[in-house]
Amino acid sequence: MTIQMGLPFPQDAAQAGMQESRALAAKHSRRNKFRTWDPPGEIMGKVPREWRIQSGLTQHVPDDLAPFVEWFYNQPEARERFRWALRDSLDELLDGRRTGRWAYQHLTKTEKTYLGTAVEVNLTKEFDIENGIDLDWSIAGLDIDCKFSKDLGGWEIPMEMYRCADHGERGGRADHVAVLTWMNDDTNQWAAGIVRITDERLRWKQERDANGARVRAYNRDNKRKLDHGAKSEVHWLWGGLQTDLPKNLLLHLERETRERILPTSQAGRAASGQQRVNHLFREVPNRIIGRQTVLTVAQQDDSPKRARDARIALRPKGIIVLGHQGSHPHVARALDLPVPIKGEWISTRLVPVSSDDARPKFSLEGQFWARAREDELHLEPEPAPDLPYTREIDGQNRSS
Repeated sequence: MTIQMGLPFPQDAAQAGMQESRALAAKHSRRNKFRTWDPPGEIMGKVPREWRIQSGLTQHVPDDLAPFVEWFYNQPEARERFRWALRDSLDELLDGRRTGRWAYQHLTKTEKTYLGTAVEVNLTKEFDIENGIDLDWSIAGLDIDCKFSKDLGGWEIPMEMYRCADHGERGGRADHVAVLTWMNDDTNQWAAGIVRITDERLRWKQERDANGARVRAYNRDNKRKLDHGAKSEVHWLWGGLQTDLPKNLLLHLERETRERILPTSQAGRAASGQQRVNHLFREVPNRIIGRQTVLTVAQQDDSPKRARDARIALRPKGIIVLGHQGSHPHVARALDLPVPIKGEWISTRLVPVSSDDARPKFSLEGQFWARAREDELHLEPEPAPDLPYTREIDGQNRSS
């Protein structure tokens, strides 16, 4: 018997080997069950009027922040890498392959609090940032910390970040610098700023104490937020507000389109991962579809294979699904489509055309093909060609 009276120890689990144990667990597991989620009923984060920032800002770099600003600007493709680190951090928490989630609002409260840690971890790895002495990071030989908030201006600053006589040993040994990060998946916006934290730049309560002295506005964790007036002290990297957070495709689809891709059942039976991926490439043509989207739609371990198998299923319907290998990039360029990189796909409906058709086209075995126009989508589809995988197409017959 187990310690809990009346609960016999399961002999089959005790005697089973590792493989059998996994099989027993998988038999009753619900972690990989297909799930659907409602559209968010609330926004991801807030942008208070006092913290609204513009794009294309031209700011003087304070001398004390210059080493940090220059360090980021000297990193190869720093801005691109930064925004993708933010995107990947949120996608890791959504874990669409296992959960089917496609919006920040689907996360649990505990998971939401971890997003800041995920951002810091991914930025640390992306830029190979060293550990600091007192803080998490060391950049240009100086301590600096990374802070994230889904609310612009909502960064919470601990006591060890700044000097304060009232804090005693809990206070910082210096007024440290922080990298402030923010993103909003609903609006595809993000920002990164650098500021030196001081006692005066943090919030104070409006009410004074019995002696008329000001009172610091701590939260339950003894942290304080930046005062609205500190916004002018922040040096925003890359000119302030950025509007190109890599797009969350499923979040920004029309609701009706998303529901056609993620149906709970089809013809009286549960829709398979392959059927959902097929729907994805039919419903979202001429747009890059990333690996995370395919993983979330299929909710299976072999989701990328489902994307490849969609080529076979959709070819009779006149649809090709292009990837990053073989002739596919050449076809994408010939059709004037975005060219997928590794982990991306793009689909389009084809129609056979004559050699003198003015639109972008390619030829294969003597037949020219072009993207279907809107007025051709209702026509009976011609089966799309089976594109060669290891060689180029006949020619990139692209008309200007």
